[in-house]
Amino acid sequence: MAEIRSICVYCGSADGVNRSFHHAATELGRLFAEAGIRLVYGGGSIGLMGAVAKSVIANGGSVTGIIPEFLNKREIMLDAVDELIVTADMHERKRLMFERSEAFVALPGGIGTLEEVVEMMTWAQLGQHEKPVLLANIGGFWDPLIDLLAHMKAAAFIRPPYNVGYLVADHVADIVPRLAEAVRETPQAALSKGGDPDAMKRL
Repeated sequence: MAEIRSICVYCGSADGVNRSFHHAATELGRLFAEAGIRLVYGGGSIGLMGAVAKSVIANGGSVTGIIPEFLNKREIMLDAVDELIVTADMHERKRLMFERSEAFVALPGGIGTLEEVVEMMTWAQLGQHEKPVLLANIGGFWDPLIDLLAHMKAAAFIRPPYNVGYLVADHVADIVPRLAEAVRETPQAALSKGGDPDAMKRL
């Protein structure tokens, strides 16, 4: 039975207008640290990215930051993490984030966050991994995406055997327990299975 050890969090490099987003990121970081779960994230020090990472560190947890060189100034690398990886490009960044994580969480964010979490859904849809993907639907932020996925399914563009599986948590406190349960039900070998960076291009 697999145990969860590391979770990748996708989220914005801005805080957004709703203060509950920043609070959710800070609370998630604390819960990761208390559960002994390593945070894998985009390596920045600002916005929700910075909030979740700084909270993990402040509560004695472990953090792996992965950032491409060209984003260093824009997202301002967080040097306080215990593991910092600087990549040549976005493709390497996303591959390493995938490889070093056993599950994925999307907090509120922009187009980059959307692209990252949808890519993980797509890889799973194409059988490239069985790692759980969860939308942290804080304040209903992901409702439009959830509605769009339902619309795609109703229009028969998402159909068996290529259904899109994902979890939803409306409250931060539910994220770790829900992912831990999903990981326990996933064979250990599946959690270390490699993804295909070109899967999106072939869809």
